[in-house]
Amino acid sequence: MVRNVIAIVMQILTLGNDVLRQKAEKIEKIDTDLVKTAQAMLSLMHEGKGLGLAGPQVGLLKRFFVVHLEDDIPRIFINPSIIETSHETVKFEEGCLSLPGAYANVIRSREITVQAWNERGRPFTLEAGGLLARVILHEYDHLDGKLFIDRLSESKRNKVIEKVNKRASLSGRRAKT
Repeated sequence: MVRNVIAIVMQILTLGNDVLRQKAEKIEKIDTDLVKTAQAMLSLMHEGKGLGLAGPQVGLLKRFFVVHLEDDIPRIFINPSIIETSHETVKFEEGCLSLPGAYANVIRSREITVQAWNERGRPFTLEAGGLLARVILHEYDHLDGKLFIDRLSESKRNKVIEKVNKRASLSGRRAKT
């Protein structure tokens, strides 16, 4: 007996790919294909030792992302909205699977409230702080075509891009902003 097997093959796009700078579109239907895609993204994220991965990072201009922190459950955020951010901010080092090997301190709100839909099509509201809030905000930026380097000063951003380009040149490609 031959079974139909759907293989989801995806790769993480890196700095220089125009898709990373585009705004993602709202998801109209939450179905099994979306859930399978999100599961594949979680696997890809784990392989890359990341904490989150957004649709645009794998070439899907759809408003969803996945997050999985150690000692927490994997989470899928579909059509998320940040409805509240704390006035208190914190500076912390961030990296990104789309900017391999590059890290910089980024200032973000310490706490947030986010509304989204889960993989079962149910709405939820989550109050998050610390690392979870940071990862959600980082991935949310991807949905609007923003990268963490956009939150840096021009000189720091240029240093990060230079580092990414140096690494990329080893593989024969050059990133652009």
